[in-house]
Amino acid sequence: MNVRALMQTIARQRWLDPVDRVLGTVATRALGQDSPTPRAVRNALHGTWLQHPLHPAITDVPVGAWTAATVLDAVDTLRPTNELAAGADAAVAIGLVGAAGAAVTGLNDWQYTSRDTRRIGVLHATLNVGATLLYGASLVMRRRGARGAGRGLGLLGFALAGTSAYLGGHLVYEKRLGVDRTSGQTPPEEFVAVLPESELPERQMRRVLVHGMPILLVRFGDRIHALSETCTHMGGPLSEGELGEDRVTCPWHGSQFAFDDAGQVLRGPATFPAYCFETRVRDGQIEVRRADSCQQQPAAAVAPAAPEMAAASSPG
Repeated sequence: MNVRALMQTIARQRWLDPVDRVLGTVATRALGQDSPTPRAVRNALHGTWLQHPLHPAITDVPVGAWTAATVLDAVDTLRPTNELAAGADAAVAIGLVGAAGAAVTGLNDWQYTSRDTRRIGVLHATLNVGATLLYGASLVMRRRGARGAGRGLGLLGFALAGTSAYLGGHLVYEKRLGVDRTSGQTPPEEFVAVLPESELPERQMRRVLVHGMPILLVRFGDRIHALSETCTHMGGPLSEGELGEDRVTCPWHGSQFAFDDAGQVLRGPATFPAYCFETRVRDGQIEVRRADSCQQQPAAAVAPAAPEMAAASSPG
């Protein structure tokens, strides 16, 4: 099976667009940047507090619970006593609760996807809704004593959930949704000269490259801050974003990263923090190296390097 051709076919299905518009309206009004939902809640749903997307973690609940229910049902059909029926029913119910959480977190993330992934995401969501409805009906039938019908509906739901999970995997591993876009970049572990100090005006962002890694520089008074310039969410160029007093806002989806707090995410949809760099000025050159803390010493307080040390330093 040509998976890429299949996904490209799905991405061209315009019949998914009405569903896209409905989901987009719901997402914007309930979870968008201008929605009444508090930012802290939206950040929590993205997973900024976890420094990892929350949606894929929650999807393990319905997938695991419904898998357990399927196994228990299969074993229970071989026994006339229905000893495992209660466990199977409980697993179905747990899966339904997890599916609700997965739906909310998924919708919160999906609204910030691009066109070529939105339709695949819409089909992913549609299949999940279908699986949830089937399992809801399955639970009703089980509680009414129609266990055969309940098991049958559960099997159909499991098939839809499995297909949806496959699409979700494609979105992550092929389209890189929820993946740290700075992964694979190599920040310098030792100080490297990146820019003459005279070329960094006050409160103007500059993008420099170090070993192929883009780094964002900005000066606030006598302090020079540096973060990885690539937004960890979808790879947006932070140097083209909006500069605040203590943060930078991505121009693509509005993620915010702190200059003074180890590059932490202040607002999603990003969940992974930016790389943070220690800065110093030597012989008129701004130098950077990877750091665990973004707290910077005043540039004016850094003494010039000794001649032999200056000669040993090499621009990146």
